[in-house]
Amino acid sequence: MNRSRCSSIAPLLAYIQFITALFLLISITPSSAFNPSTGRINLGRIATSSLSSSTLSNSATDDQQSCDWNKVTDEWELDCYSRPVLVDGKKKLWEILVTDSSGHMKICRTLPSNKVNSREVRRVVEEIIDESEIKPTTIRFFRGAMFNMINIALSEIDVIAKPSRCTFALANWIEERNRNVYPKMEGRNRYRATMSGIGGIGGTFLDIRTAVKLPDALRGEKYAFVGLPLAEFLKGGGVNEDNIGVGRLCPVDKSLPADSFVQGVVILTPRAKALASWLAGTEVAGLKADLRKRELVMETDIDNQYLMAKLNDDQRREAAVFEEGKDALGGLHFISVQKDEDDDPAGFWLLREIPENL
Repeated sequence: MNRSRCSSIAPLLAYIQFITALFLLISITPSSAFNPSTGRINLGRIATSSLSSSTLSNSATDDQQSCDWNKVTDEWELDCYSRPVLVDGKKKLWEILVTDSSGHMKICRTLPSNKVNSREVRRVVEEIIDESEIKPTTIRFFRGAMFNMINIALSEIDVIAKPSRCTFALANWIEERNRNVYPKMEGRNRYRATMSGIGGIGGTFLDIRTAVKLPDALRGEKYAFVGLPLAEFLKGGGVNEDNIGVGRLCPVDKSLPADSFVQGVVILTPRAKALASWLAGTEVAGLKADLRKRELVMETDIDNQYLMAKLNDDQRREAAVFEEGKDALGGLHFISVQKDEDDDPAGFWLLREIPENL
């Protein structure tokens, strides 16, 4: 973070409130909680924050014509999957959804069920790119079940294909379609009747993944659960693309209460720049506190997990508060990586845990 910008983020840091004490290897000697004049997060003094405990149409042309291309980014997000609707009473509806990381461009194309293959996906994506004023440099996709097909399709297009759960704008759009679009389609009820008795829409599975330990060179020496006002991430707030280092900010649902607190974890390490760069390269998707296993786990890429910390009884209680805060804001949370409590963040990520039933 450029020191000339420190004063611009002072309001953000002046509001920071801590949920619990630092944990793991080294404890921090109490001092002032933060320094508004320098705009730095100071993890010395701990304070407690409160928690707010029928006919299918192709919308591609309308979406492309109506979007503001000045706001569209060159980082796109892609999904190809069946939807909870039956076409002609027996065939699943397949769609390709394409949006950009800001969510301003939204393009939907339907696929015949007998043409769900990498060649057709490539053709549709190339067509969308040709018709778009902003060309993508990166296309992210989150769905592991479609990894091979999408990866092959994108390998023949001049873009960087990234398997990643950092498809936040896409997840928001799919959730909106699940609420407002598919229920109004004629084949929705027939699909639900057909799926009854076999697990319903989405289904469940047993997560048997085991988190891998972070390399020693990337481990943080200190961690803290913290909270920041949601207002700081909205327009006019103190957090923006200019002061997050190599991090990223996901879109924020404007319907969320601005006076609520976003929960997060601050990581302190002398290797802050190395850890922040590594996180940026691995598509960090979020943090999850596994209360049963007593672990703080970092999620990256499509399905990778890294063990950050083991939780004792006190830490487990604070981790439960962290998870409750995430749930209250639809999975929204953040990670900040710093050298020490007086240093500027080397990387700051505002993230959202993507629902597993999309």
